[in-house]
Amino acid sequence: MMARMHDWILTTSVGSFIVSLILVIQSTCAENGFVSVACCSESLNFIDNTNISWISDEGWFPHENTGCENITRQAENDANYDRVRIFYIESGRRICYNFLTTQNQNYLLRATFLFDDSLDASFDVSIGFTPTSHVKLSKDLEVERIFKATNQDVDFCLMNQYGYPYISKLELRPLEDLKYLQGKASGVLKLVSRVDAGNTGNSIRKPVLIPYYAYPDDSFDRIWRRPDPEMVSLSEPTNSTTYIDDVKITVPAKVLQTALTHTDRLEFLHSDLDTEDSNYTVFLYFFEFNQSIKAGQRVFDIYINNEIKMGKFDIWNYGSPYREAALSVTASRSLNLTLVKVENASDLGPILNAYEILQWIQGTNQQDVEVIMKVRNELVLNNKENELLQTWSGDPCFPPWKGLKCQNISGSLFVITGLNISSSQFQGPIPASITELSYLKELNLGYNNFTGKIPQFPKSSVLTSVDLRHNDLTGSVPDSFACLTNLKTLYFGCNPRFSEELPSTCNSSRLITDSGICSGQGSDKKSPVIVIGTITGGLFTLAVGMFCGCFCRRKFKTPRNFKWKSNPMTKSSTVVSVSKSINIQSFPLDYIENVTHKYKTLIGEGGFGSVYRGTLPDGQEVAVKVRSSTSTQGTREFDNELNLLSALRHENLVPLFGYCCENDQQILVYPFMSNGSLQDRLYGEAAKRKTLDWPTRLSIALGLTYLHTFAGRCIIHRDVKSSNILLDHSMNAKVTDFGFSKYAPQEGDSGASLEVKGTAGYLDPEYYSTQQFSAKSDVFSFGVVLLEIVSGREPLNIRRPRNEWSLVEWAKPYIRESRIDEIVDPSIKGGYHAEAMWRVVEVALVCTEPFSAYRPCMADIVRELEDALIIENNASEYMKSIDSLGGYSLGGSNRFSIPTDKKALSPPAPTPPDPSPIKTQALASLEPR
Repeated sequence: MMARMHDWILTTSVGSFIVSLILVIQSTCAENGFVSVACCSESLNFIDNTNISWISDEGWFPHENTGCENITRQAENDANYDRVRIFYIESGRRICYNFLTTQNQNYLLRATFLFDDSLDASFDVSIGFTPTSHVKLSKDLEVERIFKATNQDVDFCLMNQYGYPYISKLELRPLEDLKYLQGKASGVLKLVSRVDAGNTGNSIRKPVLIPYYAYPDDSFDRIWRRPDPEMVSLSEPTNSTTYIDDVKITVPAKVLQTALTHTDRLEFLHSDLDTEDSNYTVFLYFFEFNQSIKAGQRVFDIYINNEIKMGKFDIWNYGSPYREAALSVTASRSLNLTLVKVENASDLGPILNAYEILQWIQGTNQQDVEVIMKVRNELVLNNKENELLQTWSGDPCFPPWKGLKCQNISGSLFVITGLNISSSQFQGPIPASITELSYLKELNLGYNNFTGKIPQFPKSSVLTSVDLRHNDLTGSVPDSFACLTNLKTLYFGCNPRFSEELPSTCNSSRLITDSGICSGQGSDKKSPVIVIGTITGGLFTLAVGMFCGCFCRRKFKTPRNFKWKSNPMTKSSTVVSVSKSINIQSFPLDYIENVTHKYKTLIGEGGFGSVYRGTLPDGQEVAVKVRSSTSTQGTREFDNELNLLSALRHENLVPLFGYCCENDQQILVYPFMSNGSLQDRLYGEAAKRKTLDWPTRLSIALGLTYLHTFAGRCIIHRDVKSSNILLDHSMNAKVTDFGFSKYAPQEGDSGASLEVKGTAGYLDPEYYSTQQFSAKSDVFSFGVVLLEIVSGREPLNIRRPRNEWSLVEWAKPYIRESRIDEIVDPSIKGGYHAEAMWRVVEVALVCTEPFSAYRPCMADIVRELEDALIIENNASEYMKSIDSLGGYSLGGSNRFSIPTDKKALSPPAPTPPDPSPIKTQALASLEPR
């Protein structure tokens, strides 16, 4: 191969480390356009025994950043190669190879990762920004992806998680007019299996033990492997030397010259798929090499996972002995391909020569990726240290970048439909590239310090709402805004130098605007004009604004040597104090500094800001939460928490002692919770982690249900998560962080539509898609917390294998298959009663239903958890009584281990007097929808 290489370029940006190696190919197997890179090869250029030309990447990297090693273990198609390049980059950074491509051309990209025990690493692989695989030791020795080039080049990237990423070979193959991505503007297909069904031992490049066909038999260098005997049943191999070259085919002739047949049915089972639902395409290849067989003699039905996909399939239907079929299916865990003879309509049983299974990899529309990167780069020019921008890396929609809202438009392709970077401390001009986001519907840039004019949006824009309030914009509303047919709301108040005059073009009168009205600094700052059809309970909002405004504006004259009042909490599990007379102290800033010894001891970080430990003059310890200047939460959240906690007291709610609002500082003071957060105890830092026994976990779970159940207006927290559940010295659970909380809509309210708040992993999917919050949104988050309590695992961890990213999606199949012992935290195994555990797991299952209508209310949840706690406590007393009578205990424990079968016998336990609505729902949930 002749190749010219640009100098390697090292670029450092937020969360990424990219080395671009641009290959300008002059001639690479000139007849087929192959690009083949042998990493760390000592020969700069060589030709292998199949006449493929290879180049080395030796010398393309600085020696201090990479290294080369010989590897003892090899992938099956690499008998003559044992080198690996290792990249010494930090966790969270990535390194990329860049290949020149032809736009709109389909390509096959194959990467080989040889390894041995010395390579203890974990890293992700992506094509462009689309994550396609996770590599860890022996998993994915070879990964192959098919994609459509959307530009004139493409990046193949390795993103480090731990250890150091490594790679041995990279192969890029143009696929010409093959129909893998037909009808798709873009996308990535992951090869699951490519099978030469009738191959029983013939081999071109390997010994008979592991035969397969590739180049030159396959002109595209696809590798066709023999089937695994364990996945094929009811088959009879057959072969032929029939001349095939006069038939237009897309697979190698040698692959078609063998087949599997059976008198009745063929079955192929693949049981190693992702555990979460994914979209797959199955390509089938048939060739009738017995020329004496005519149309109508071999007719069969094609099933995938017991669902018929093609009925009465006949290879000869098109007048040719060769036929292909492409079938789409959604599957999880396994895929069963079955071909069944049509009785009384066919003389012969089914036949299959070859097939491929490819999985659609979800990714973001390439144009949106490029545009949002331009937006990010424009913002960085004036906001280099902005914390929000530092989180913007990888695929914009997987998981969604903070502030972005994405929508699926074609099964595997996502586009950006919302951009909300309000209250994010941005300054400088509004990025002009925002206007290029073709699918953008909602734009919120409010509560920043943007300057300059509003950019013109094209007439094709699908914007429905724009919020530009509380900035420092100049000029006036662009004419183009009045002509956007989908635009309904436009807010631009509190821009002192901005003209409130609307354009006269088109029909600007149909727009709902705030007409430049500014609601004043320090209040809620909500516009009095709301989207058509919504009323937010204006009197309540106004009262909150006035109440908090007084707090934040008045001169602080509190004596600096005052005494703290004792904690006014009561010890009732059913009664919540709802009173406007709760005394919330206002403290001077210098007093806060004395209490915290000038913020000496940092005990936590959150969306609002840092939390410091302090000690009051009477010796009581407090937690002092100080809003950061770069916090994504603002005055609205501060005011909201202050007002809600001024009205409520409950034993399971962290009480608010006081606040400070001085010199632009916003500070909240709470009692110190000595046992940290539930998150810390379950899976936090090693220094904070502590095993919680099962009864304690059950008590914590029951203590979290009060918000929706007290005799007052229901509060929806909107950010229920384990880090917002604190544990006092007695391990009692107390909910904190009410900045996003709202009173539940009541009859007659229509103001439930709010910008989505919450945390990835806990967020109700229905709330995310509709932006309509309800009590059931908290129920979903609560269900996730229950799964955390049961499993001791985090709700979202993209460092795990892809099928384990989401705790909910990982756990559900085990629950449905009655295998909950496989999801229980190992630290509590042998320490719980089976029935009590099942009660909690069933609650979690129905709480995390995707649609709120299927979720229970908190009253039902309370009942079920109370029953679980009774069962657990009675089981404990039962075992203690056996011990006291000289009986035996199981493994030295006073508790029962969970049986492998839910129906296994267990000690006597109380049964609820009435049928449990949650159990009924859970049983229904056990049947996949």
